[in-house]
Amino acid sequence: MRNLLALFAIVLTLFACQNEPKDYVSLSGKITNPHDNNTLRIFQGKDYEKIITVNEDGTFSDTLKVEAGDYSFKYGDEYGSLYLKNNTVSSFTLDYEDFDNTIAYEGDDADINNFIIKFYLLGGESFPADLFNDGKKEDLDKAINNYKTGYENLKLQYATVDSLHLANTGNDIPKTIRSVERYFNSKLALREAFPKGSPSPVFENYENFKGGTTSLSDLKGKYVYVDIWATWCGPCKREIPSLKVVESNYHGKNIEFVSISVDDGRGYKEKTIEASKDGWKKMVAEKELGGIQLFSDKAWQSDFVQGYKITGIPRFLLIDPDGNIVTADAPRPSNPKLVELFEELEIK
Repeated sequence: MRNLLALFAIVLTLFACQNEPKDYVSLSGKITNPHDNNTLRIFQGKDYEKIITVNEDGTFSDTLKVEAGDYSFKYGDEYGSLYLKNNTVSSFTLDYEDFDNTIAYEGDDADINNFIIKFYLLGGESFPADLFNDGKKEDLDKAINNYKTGYENLKLQYATVDSLHLANTGNDIPKTIRSVERYFNSKLALREAFPKGSPSPVFENYENFKGGTTSLSDLKGKYVYVDIWATWCGPCKREIPSLKVVESNYHGKNIEFVSISVDDGRGYKEKTIEASKDGWKKMVAEKELGGIQLFSDKAWQSDFVQGYKITGIPRFLLIDPDGNIVTADAPRPSNPKLVELFEELEIK
């Protein structure tokens, strides 16, 4: 009987140990086409941070002691979100080259995490770039209705999501709509302020990466596709591969591709124009950027930038061979609409 009681006590002890809550969350996953940076940063404002090493094959695995809540993560130049709590196992996979569209969560609380990313993507799907580039008021109204309907369908798809996250996303709906309406109206005002065929603002004697200076007047007789960008701008850099393809396809044709940097010290330790210029030269060389690479004379305060009322980047412009505006808000290189526009203009 004594041996039987001892065995029973051991079994109870093991069972208790197996069911004891863990004071951490186990997080793992895999990143396809990983970035050169081998660290994954998990953070929550300034209150929490954990750096996880990403292996050469893109896999990662670690444990984190957290307070239950929503966290952010940063990998390379991209950001994502995670709901984490202790005593759970979570994972996610993604392709860095198509970050937003490939994030997929598994494990505990996967429903919350997948709901949040789907909610984020719903905005982009409901309000595409074409809406702002050439949409009318009735197009905006239709997009807003689709956005609301899409959200209701998303709630049905993820019926197990907790009330707190539903309340948070529900509160975001009217905020997003107000932001979209403001942005749409600003784009509409931009189209009205720079009508097709009106004289383009000009730039003069901007420093050319290849040496000397270049002015808009030097390019007269050709279409000019202008990319306003900066080395610290993530969305700008994401357009580089597409811009290279378009440049290559139109090499030798009646168009010049001009990239103008408005770097002003941001993102550099010394925060000076000279430091920015050195960083610009380094990036142009390392990424083998094509076209005509120019450095604006006064960054955001340059006459050309101010003339086009540029307050955010990237911004793309198209100017005709006579120096007149085709569009002050041209499609991005990654947008098929750009090539369609070139074809309409019979650029060859």
